[in-house]
This record gives sequence, structure tokens and C-alpha cells, in this order.
Amino acid sequence: MKVYLIGVGMGNPDLLTREAERAIRGSDLLLGAERLLAEFSELNIPKKPLVRPNDIAAALSDWVGEQVSVLLSGDIGFYSGAKGLYPLLDGYEVVSLPGVSSLSYFCAKCRIPWQDVYSISCHGRDGGIVSAVQSHGKTFALTGGAFRVEQLCRQLADARLGHLTAWAGEWLSYPNERILRSTVADLVEQRFENLAVLLVENPHPIQPEFQAPGLPDSVFQRGKVPMTKEEVRALAVSKLRLGRRDVVWDVGAGTGSVSVECALRVPEGRVCAVERNPDAVSLICQNRDKFHLSNLFLTQGEAPACLEGLPTPDRVFVGGSGGQLHGIVSVALEKNAAVRIVVSTVTLETLTAAVDVMKQFRFQETEVVQVSVSKSAPVGHYHVMRAENPVYLLSMECPV
Repeated sequence: MKVYLIGVGMGNPDLLTREAERAIRGSDLLLGAERLLAEFSELNIPKKPLVRPNDIAAALSDWVGEQVSVLLSGDIGFYSGAKGLYPLLDGYEVVSLPGVSSLSYFCAKCRIPWQDVYSISCHGRDGGIVSAVQSHGKTFALTGGAFRVEQLCRQLADARLGHLTAWAGEWLSYPNERILRSTVADLVEQRFENLAVLLVENPHPIQPEFQAPGLPDSVFQRGKVPMTKEEVRALAVSKLRLGRRDVVWDVGAGTGSVSVECALRVPEGRVCAVERNPDAVSLICQNRDKFHLSNLFLTQGEAPACLEGLPTPDRVFVGGSGGQLHGIVSVALEKNAAVRIVVSTVTLETLTAAVDVMKQFRFQETEVVQVSVSKSAPVGHYHVMRAENPVYLLSMECPV
């Protein structure tokens, strides 16, 4: 038996290829979603409204015929049920016919090239809309269920992305098709059908200018607030061993230089900068805005008390503890026993306290590194090396 897997587009039969139309008319059974089968009601061909791959496979095994067409929405290679069907079709002659995807159709309607669009599916599931939008220039999302257009836009607005331009479309290809262009914040107030799409444009996606950490000190707003210097910062961020989706705490963030470096390297994650000094808080905001970091969030307050409300961390950097290192580490471990912590200090007292913390909490993986940096400085027509204060970096982790 020959089985056609046919992408029929959004539903309007005018989008069918001629080859697909011939295959449908030559079939002795049509399978697919009821919405898709309805468009071929005039054909005197048996039809069964089935969606789940196992149900379709069972119907095929019970059918005695020569040719069956399985109708699939959009394109069979774009978030399609064809993926789940292929492993169940051994023994059949399978012919795959692509269709017009909602991505290509919608972008054509909006006059937007789609070769550089990042696509996700939020149809009945959390597709990570915030992380996708903050790390890509153009993001396309299929929506539906509990994750309709307005709910996704609410997530984006809550993540300080409400100002971005977005396009939303519903009933694509049908006579009552509706396409809106507005800001993300405005779309929160709209209501959309279950089957709709969303495209968000971000002119400043989170993308590090350099592949390795260590931005020049000169690019940061500094004021009179202490800042972790470039060479030490590069090593500290390296010791954190960041992943793209990590949640990072930067406790005692100062100017926010480490927060910025981390935020650039966790484009699909989140950085929580914690600082009590009002002057430093202002600088963190300035540096965050300069780098367009929508994934960098600021908490002003005293640690460890203000840490309780933060999301569970994967990584913690402590640049300033205010003498509360034990409490800071305790809160982090309560939230995530496998958290990785890096502590930076220039004083022997904090070094001693950090070593004691390593012992008290029985970290299994520990390391202490002393970083000594000297930089050239002009003296007349010559240059000499001038030493910076040595810095201690302590790394600790308890793998679970």
C-alpha cells in the first residue's frame, strides 16, 4: 500500500501543490485532523478524523486498499506529526509531499525574509519564548492551548521585552484571516484564537561581541564603585562554567561588570545582580542598558536576606559578601544542592572565611587560585610593569 504524507498548508486547499491534490484525489482513504478533512468534503472518499501517530498507524494496518493520504497541517518538516509517523510506517511505500508552512506563509504576508528566523513551538507547551526572543533577532512561535499569543506576550512584557515590535496572525489562509502588527505590550490586551502564530523582532539580541569573556574595562560605566578588573573577570567567569540557560546570581555586583559578562554568555538564561549600594545600583542599570541585556535583573538589598525571593541558581558569583558569606552560601545550597559557587576576594579575612565555608559545607570539588596581574604603565619614554592587588578566586561545588 502506498501512503502519502501530505502537507496541506494552513487549511485552505488553494495552497496545495498540484502533486498533493492529485495524490488526495487518487486515494481510497483520507486520514487527518477534522479541520483538514472538512476542506475535502466534496470528495467521495472515506475519511477518518485521526491525529495521533499511533491511531493513524492502527487505521492503516486495518485498511485494505491501494493508496491512503494522511493530511498534515502546514509543512511535514515543520513541527509536524510526520515526525512521529515515519517510524511507524515500515512496510509501506511512503511518499512525502511538502506543503506551505505557517512560517513561510506568515512571513510572506508580513513582508519579512525568514531565512534568519528562529522558530519554536509553544502549541500546548512552554517553548521558551522569553529565552528565544532575548537571544535572537527574529523569533517565530506557533501558539495554542495555555500558551496563546496574549499569554506569550505577557511573559515577554514581564521580562522587559514589551517594547519590541511583534506580528500576530490567526486563521491564516482562511477568509477571516487576521494579522496585527504592534508592540508586544499592546498584544497582551488582544485576544487570539487557539491556532495562531507570533513573530517578534529584537534589534538587540543578546550576543557577546567576543567569544571569550574579558570585555575591556573601558566599555563599562564605572564611577567610584569598585569593579572586578578585566583579567580577573575573565578568569572568574571561566571558573563559573556557564551554560546558555543557566540562572546566575552575582552577589555584591558592584558596577555589574561580572553580571554583564555572565548575561552575555547565558542568552537563554537569567542573571540576578544583587547590590546594596545605591550608587552601584545606578551603574548596574546603566551598564545593563548599554548592552541591551533583557536577561539581567537587579535586586537592591542586603544579602542573604534578599536572596530568598530569587530564582533557583545554577551558578553563584560572590564579589562582595559584606561579611555574610556563610549565609549567602547557605541560601544558595538550600535552593540547589548542586550549585557551583565562585568567590572573589582581595582580603585575607574573606579568604579565610571562604576556606572555612568550603569545610563547613563539605564541598566535594574545591579550588583556590591566586591571580596576580601586572600592567604596563608609561614612565617618560619608557614603560614599567605595575602590579595590581592580588585576587583570590575560590571555586566550590557539590555534584549531586
